[in-house]
Amino acid sequence: FLEHLLFKGNERWSATDINRWFDGIGSDANAATTKEYTVVQSRVLERHLPDALGLMGELVWHPAFRDADIASEREVILEEIAMYADSPSDVVHELADELLFGTHGLGRPIIGTEASILDASAARMADFHQRWYRPERMVISAAGDVDHDHMLALVADRFLSGVTVERLEPAATSERTRPAALAQTGSAAHDAEQVHVCLTWPGLARTDDRRFAAAVLDTVLGATPGSRMFAQVREERGLAYSVYSFGSQFADAGQVGIYLAVRPDRVEEAMSVVRTELADVCERGISDEELDRAQRHLEGRTLLSMESTSVRGNRLGASLITGTPVESIATTVARIRSVTCTDVQEIARELLNDESMCVAVVAEQAEQAERDIRHALGVPASRVSQAASV
Repeated sequence: FLEHLLFKGNERWSATDINRWFDGIGSDANAATTKEYTVVQSRVLERHLPDALGLMGELVWHPAFRDADIASEREVILEEIAMYADSPSDVVHELADELLFGTHGLGRPIIGTEASILDASAARMADFHQRWYRPERMVISAAGDVDHDHMLALVADRFLSGVTVERLEPAATSERTRPAALAQTGSAAHDAEQVHVCLTWPGLARTDDRRFAAAVLDTVLGATPGSRMFAQVREERGLAYSVYSFGSQFADAGQVGIYLAVRPDRVEEAMSVVRTELADVCERGISDEELDRAQRHLEGRTLLSMESTSVRGNRLGASLITGTPVESIATTVARIRSVTCTDVQEIARELLNDESMCVAVVAEQAEQAERDIRHALGVPASRVSQAASV
């Protein structure tokens, strides 16, 4: 909510003024909130950098928190929540997070809930802003036609103009994140033509050196059109249009998962194929050819992404704000290339086990779909704890 309000401006700048200024230089300013941090960003021509930093400083440090702005933006966010609620693929991922992480912040929707948005007030926003939006809690990254010393001077002169920099005590941190429960399923009824399924397991923290093996596993399993899941579920059997694997890494926890959407009469067959592929990668591992193809894919994707100044800037900023070492691209590629077939099989056996699997289901006939999926995966009802429906 606060991220949205930053762009409402203040006594000197209206929301329309902000938008038109960035329009006038062929650019824009945007923001995003992840599970762990918020980023405000813009891409501008070098000659507009001083003024852009000055305006971004206005947005970040001096939001107005006008009641009228909060009221109008509240309605915008409620519409956004309604949009996600109409999307069963979004709903099933949120349910999967809730099953895996429980009441920890990682298990909650980033956008909030209808109740939390309705409860927001100017006083609450101002208090949150004062506590968290401080120079001591921020990092600034830049990529492109930038001289480091010149950038430092501009940040001090334009972005931090009038801002007092103080050293604060470190914020209290939560206990280490753990999965909320083991081998559980949750289902939610939804007016949908398909059954949407999300299998999730606890993953790796972002500083875990095995994350490169996990990335290779994800690539082989379902992250690309050449992956096993895509080939077996979609290409060979035509069971689903959308099927993929995914992984997320956080400060001290992680998540790996598989998503697919199928018609109700095909869900059990599709999940049986998924179970076979999971068992195969754990029991037999991957081939040398699969390893080489996955490594070349990850290397190519990494190198090509570096052609974007936005990606470079975000990569540096995310590393700094999360305390992750900033590695050279050559080091990252070398670590990808150092992964072996044995590494991949070992991480598959550790992560993709039945005991820690969570199964999220969203369907019109959710309970029946859940039974079909449990039967296909071989998960007995005695090991299942029902999650609250969303």
